[in-house]
Amino acid sequence: MQGTVALVASSLLPGCGSSNSTGVPQPNPQPAPPGPLTQASLTVVDTAAGSIGPAFAGLSYEKSKLYGPLFTASNSDLIGMFKRLGPSVLRIGGNSVDRNVWTPNGPGQTAGQIAPSDVDSLAAFVKAAGWQCLYGINLGGAATGATTPALAAAEVAYAAQQFGSSLLGIEIGNEPDLYGHAGNYFAGNWSLSQFLTLWGQFREAILASTPSVPITGPADAGNESTWTVPFGETVTKSEITLLTQHYYRANGQLPTSTAAYLITPDPALIANLAILAPGAQSIGVPYRMSECNSFYNGGSSGVSDSYASSLWVIDYLFNCAQGGAVGVNFHGGGDGPGYTPIADDAGSVVGARPEFYGILLFTLAGQGTLYTTQVSAGSLNVTAYAVKTSSGGLNLIVVNKDLTQNLQFTAQLPQSASSATLLAMTQLTSGATAPDLSATLGVTIQGASVNPDGTFAPSAAYTLNPSGSQLTCYVPALSAVLIQIA
Repeated sequence: MQGTVALVASSLLPGCGSSNSTGVPQPNPQPAPPGPLTQASLTVVDTAAGSIGPAFAGLSYEKSKLYGPLFTASNSDLIGMFKRLGPSVLRIGGNSVDRNVWTPNGPGQTAGQIAPSDVDSLAAFVKAAGWQCLYGINLGGAATGATTPALAAAEVAYAAQQFGSSLLGIEIGNEPDLYGHAGNYFAGNWSLSQFLTLWGQFREAILASTPSVPITGPADAGNESTWTVPFGETVTKSEITLLTQHYYRANGQLPTSTAAYLITPDPALIANLAILAPGAQSIGVPYRMSECNSFYNGGSSGVSDSYASSLWVIDYLFNCAQGGAVGVNFHGGGDGPGYTPIADDAGSVVGARPEFYGILLFTLAGQGTLYTTQVSAGSLNVTAYAVKTSSGGLNLIVVNKDLTQNLQFTAQLPQSASSATLLAMTQLTSGATAPDLSATLGVTIQGASVNPDGTFAPSAAYTLNPSGSQLTCYVPALSAVLIQIA
């Protein structure tokens, strides 16, 4: 997969070595940004600070999307958008997972039902995109008898047959730590012990008909120390292959859920990762943030779909990688004013939202070992990350979240550099002279937009002139840059 990433990156970056017989990038110096310049520096140390493995940046959709025309092998635009980020993991779940019942004789594309034809279409889509699927099944419906262990087992048996090796695992239920809340499935009468009993009944029935299918869980909304880790410690690695957790920054309906707040450091995320990482390690399984995004309740209008999400998502991905996660799945779907990396309407791709660009820049940094970084930029909101790829290259991402201050940036590397190129993710609305954190349009990487079919043709990367183990560049205000060093 690393070779695939490298191939994709090189094909995306004209001027990175493919235009001449010697493989040396043609000179294309980075212009100085207009406005004030602040001196900043980065020191990269070859001490491991985490890793990025295959299929790290994935996507998550509501299970209700299965009875629409979205996930089909003929949806070439959506397949193209997935391939632009992939190969990775598509998680099917969300609140609707507990509101849909397996209907083996159903006609398909019917609200409240999941029919064999719906699973057929999803499996064909996943295979066409070259992704894998983390597939959620109804558990909450057991509170009313809408679903049973036998129904769940029948659905999983069919899904496993259709997906084959493209099935990463089965999630039983969605956010079960909230089932006991008012208005939910087991309101006022719910505990971890009761969940473990019910979950065990479903798992036993599933494995009786599909013995080798991988089971994951618990897909909690929060409560890492009181639900997620204790669940894993109880079921152990003999019963699950992956520990799954959800995370959102805050409630999207609160007035404090602003663009400015979204891009500030997130100590709650770091604290949660510090619980999950040792917890999963003690259990002996990896963990994944199988549903996440900026703000819950669908996001914050004009924030979750704004340029702020482009910058936020880069920090979020790297924080999770540094915190030991093996991947994340960004929840989305539809064309509302909240969060979704890819906007869709009536089964058709509308386009890449700002968040998609941040995820794309992260994926272009490649897979490998994260090196330790130290940024010196005064009081400015600046972050930087370094990826030592398996091919021996060193890729840096620097995110400048200051509204006005451009950076004249010096990086001290742990190795000598012979060449380096730079791609910039920026935002500029038509007619504007400066980037806007709240803008919902105008995000580009090296001047290029991602088309609705996933095609993407950025301008030639800027060439930098490293001197030994040091290089300098510009990082404009409200931008992120990817520096690829050989």
